[in-house]
Order: sequence, then C-alpha cells, then structure tokens
Amino acid sequence: MNSRAVADRVPANHAADQDAERDVELVLAFLNTCDAEADTDVLDSADQWREWSTGRGLGVAGERGAARRIRDAMRGAVSYDPSAPAPVDTITWPVPVVLHDGVPVLGGHDALGTVLAASVHLVHTGHWNRIKICPADDCLWAFYDRSRNKSRTWCSMRVCGNREKARSWRERHATES
Repeated sequence: MNSRAVADRVPANHAADQDAERDVELVLAFLNTCDAEADTDVLDSADQWREWSTGRGLGVAGERGAARRIRDAMRGAVSYDPSAPAPVDTITWPVPVVLHDGVPVLGGHDALGTVLAASVHLVHTGHWNRIKICPADDCLWAFYDRSRNKSRTWCSMRVCGNREKARSWRERHATES
C-alpha cells in the first residue's frame, strides 16, 4: 500500500466515532421503545415493532417477546434504580461476524441482532457506560451522558432535574413549617 492510499482514507478514530454515534442513536431508540410518560410500548404490538424496525432500515423485526426481554435486561443494566431486579438469566441471540471490505464487524440477521451488534460495539469502545436511564419515575427515558466526567443524572436538567429539585425543595420546606 502506498502513502497516497493511506492519506485518502478517513482517519480510523473519526470513522469509529461516527460508527459509535450511529450505534448510540440506535441503542437509545431501542431502549426508548417504552415511554413511561406517554404510557406506550412499541413492543405491545407486532405492527408497531415491525414499523419501528423497518423505519430504521433494520429489515425483519424478529420476535417481539425476545426483543422485550432483551430491551428490559439492557434497561436494567443501565438503570439508576438499585431496587430494579438484576437480570437472572442469560439471553442469547445470533449476531454474526461479517467481513466488510475485509474488516471483521458484527452484523445482524434482523432488527434485534443489529441492535445487539451496535450494543456490543458500544461496550467495546467504552461508550456503553455513558448510556443511562433517567431516574424520574414519570420519565425513565434512556439518554447518553455527554458530560466530561460521566456525572449526568437526568435526561434533561430543564425538565426532569428541575422537577426533582422543586419537589425536593417543597419537601424540605414543608417539614420546616
């Protein structure tokens, strides 16, 4: 390989960052298929799950029950709630390794396999530990913590964080009266 061929390539870390961003978006979208605020769950309906999968170009939706078990286990793994039950079983799903331009990458035969491949990529690139679940009981939205020291708690400080601070302030001042 000559030096010009190397110079024409996108820097590996830039490409990896773009892949990680895409994977973060996909994993968050999957984790947020349940919405506590709207009291909806995409996985309650085969049609909605199929629409969610095809709308993201993921192909065949796959089995809803497995998707729910995997989503709930993943949400439990990133949850702030210490009382949340820890996943007790191991869930397996086929995620093939494919060669893309000679480079081995994880692939997916269906929507769930693609989400899991993206999740594994986030684990191995150090991004997984920045995925969190908002602790507000009326929110529980999955978000990506972009803070420098990984200390973000709320999906939105303006909404959930402000509500919690106001609630806490009211409780403190109610006991003082």
